Amino acid sequence: MKRAAFFPLVGIGAMLALNCAEGAQVSDVTPVVAEVPVVEGGLYHVDNLRTQVVFSVSCLSVSWYYGMFSGVSGSLQLDPAHPEQSHVALRLPVQSLTTTSGSVAETLRGDDWLDARKYPDATFISTQIVSDGPSRARVAGRLTLHGVTRPVTLRVHFVGAGKNPTDQDYIVGFEADGTIQRSAFGIRHAMTAVGDDVKLSLTGVFEKDPSGIVH
Repeated sequence: MKRAAFFPLVGIGAMLALNCAEGAQVSDVTPVVAEVPVVEGGLYHVDNLRTQVVFSVSCLSVSWYYGMFSGVSGSLQLDPAHPEQSHVALRLPVQSLTTTSGSVAETLRGDDWLDARKYPDATFISTQIVSDGPSRARVAGRLTLHGVTRPVTLRVHFVGAGKNPTDQDYIVGFEADGTIQRSAFGIRHAMTAVGDDVKLSLTGVFEKDPSGIVH
């Protein structure tokens, strides 16, 4: 296992245990440095039961309309000590789109919008990872949606890591967010009613490959 760089667990860094006994002086306070937790490097695969992609878009300029994709697949090559050498590749089935209205979801999957029959998958492949402080990074990559590929940058926050108590698989979890313009991907239907900016919010959970391969 490797010590985390921008993937520290909660409580990473030096912690002071203060002896608050009555009359204690500053000189009596003994600093206790907590052990820095570790995150295991190696090859991970998407846990598609726990990985979700939520989107929101302005509707009639008076509200935000939300939807969600599921069934994500892909892999993460994680190097906690050198996060810039990590790599992630994701595939999202467009047909999995759901909203609170079945008819709206069907419309968004249709020919005028995402055209899921012609473009069944969206993909994201990272090209660069830059640490942005403890537990955070900016992940740049190529997003292919609606048959168009554009550069996209996601802000990523490390959530946690450890063994899943139900099956003892080692897992890591992240949250990410970013914004794309649907018109840049050739989705220009109803531009006066539905906003161009689409906000993305991802919850990604990855299970470590049991082979423990580290490239």
